[in-house]
Amino acid sequence: MPAPVNTLKHRLAKGDVLHGIWLGLADAYAAEIAASADFDWLLIDGEHAPNDIRSLSAQLAVIEGKGPVPILRLPDDDPAKIKQALDIGAQTLLVPMVETGAQAEAILRATRYAPEGIRGVGSALARASRFAAIPDYLTSANAQICLLLQVESRAGLAALDDILAVPGVDGVFIGPSDLAADLRHLGNPGHPEVKAAVLDALRRIRAAGRSAGVLSTDAGFIADCTAAGANFVGVGIDVTLFATALRQLARQYRG
Repeated sequence: MPAPVNTLKHRLAKGDVLHGIWLGLADAYAAEIAASADFDWLLIDGEHAPNDIRSLSAQLAVIEGKGPVPILRLPDDDPAKIKQALDIGAQTLLVPMVETGAQAEAILRATRYAPEGIRGVGSALARASRFAAIPDYLTSANAQICLLLQVESRAGLAALDDILAVPGVDGVFIGPSDLAADLRHLGNPGHPEVKAAVLDALRRIRAAGRSAGVLSTDAGFIADCTAAGANFVGVGIDVTLFATALRQLARQYRG
């Protein structure tokens, strides 16, 4: 029996446009509620949310089998963190702050078992292999890993062609917020210069035959990104959705 089929990887490769949200509440109960909504994917944020490896694992467990495909965003490109994320059962990773082709190649190798990479072998005690219940996990896992790399700086945009040239990278996600900061528009991802840079990058990514990702809560910009080729499209964040709903309700009754 091989590793589970990564439906997200295969749907993105076909060019399907898939919508999802960021999960930053760092809570399995909240993640399970989100999984009851009809999104294509849910991204568990390990970069800016207060998650650790146990909370990430718990959220993966409650999302799996509910419909949306779980994705993990790591805090950085540390191979040890990549190994842990894969061992707890993540099959799709988003790795932030990628700025060179060499960095992209190193990240890819960290997600693969030898001889394709350097991922450590500990599947017998890992959720990924269903605790050794998947006998062919080691020989089939590589093919089901979906690797998305996050480009969110001027250096990353300058190296985009080199990053896209790395075989095995499934897609590139453009981060508008950090890109805005690097373009000297801190806190203003809607600035025309930022939007133009994002749309140009999305077009280049799809032209290279890779999946193109973005996150925005601006419906008009989401439509522009989709028209430019984005097919991994984040449309909300659980923290802001929750906070906004609470504040609106408070204003309704307290003025």
